[in-house]
Amino acid sequence: MPKLIIGVLAVLLLAIVSLFIGVSDVTPMSLFSSSPEDRPMQVLLISRIPRTLALILSGSALAVAGLLMQMLARNRFVEPGTAGTVESAIFGILLITILWPASPLLAKMLAATVTALLGTALFMQILRRIPLRSTLMVPLVGIMLGGVIASVTDFFAYRLDLLQTLGTWQLGDFSAVLRGRYELLWVGALLVGIAWYAADRFTVAGLGQDFTTNLGLNYRRVLTLGLSIVAMVTATVVVSVGTIPFLGLIVPNLVAMAVGDNARRAIPWIVLLGAGFLLICDIIGRVIRFPYEIPIGTVFGVIGSALFLYLLLRRRPADA
Repeated sequence: MPKLIIGVLAVLLLAIVSLFIGVSDVTPMSLFSSSPEDRPMQVLLISRIPRTLALILSGSALAVAGLLMQMLARNRFVEPGTAGTVESAIFGILLITILWPASPLLAKMLAATVTALLGTALFMQILRRIPLRSTLMVPLVGIMLGGVIASVTDFFAYRLDLLQTLGTWQLGDFSAVLRGRYELLWVGALLVGIAWYAADRFTVAGLGQDFTTNLGLNYRRVLTLGLSIVAMVTATVVVSVGTIPFLGLIVPNLVAMAVGDNARRAIPWIVLLGAGFLLICDIIGRVIRFPYEIPIGTVFGVIGSALFLYLLLRRRPADA
């Protein structure tokens, strides 16, 4: 517990640092010396606080979604970005944009949830039908499935002159997050709470269908709940801030090295590490070329790919 408290304090410290980084002059002194109607306080309330909250909510929710995917697929290299879930969500957003151009964010989120759930279910069905002799084959199958879905999405976006619109969801970027445009991410926080409540069921389901059934649990019900959480989290994050690669893969693996595979014990650490990782990457993206900003999807893509390679090389001897 003391270590968990230290982790909470570390994330809070990163969040405070994030509040005071940016082009606009927002410092503790400027806030104390200005009224609520002045520019520093308005920037803090309208932009900085929503952005920091969006970072925390997105990081924690995506990391927990990655844990659920890994447990249900029984593979450490699976996450929404390597299972076709993200690409399916983007396809759903494009579809509703074509059919209902003026649709609100909630409608886009619901459409993305449906297609993300269908894409993830298709991925799970494919895994059941093909022989998998290596743990590395599972994410490769998901990446190929995601590539097919992304190609179909790009084709329709190209034909309908929506490639630029599509790009806003394909790259994670928090620079446009403002008050009134991030609140859907609180749905992800609710889903994280549900995942923690049902953590013991997910831990048992990760041991296989036969073992789960022998303990008296309905495996299909647990699987449906887990995949629904993954689909909704992916949809809310993609609709709100775009795609953030590798986060759901890296964070659960790092936590598993330290605290093991018990979901109830791991989820609080995954929430903290996911939020902390995203805050750090966002700070790096804002200061490395100040006053310009590098999208967080690019920053985490570089860091996450390096950590992904480390995990691959670390587990390769065991797989052999």
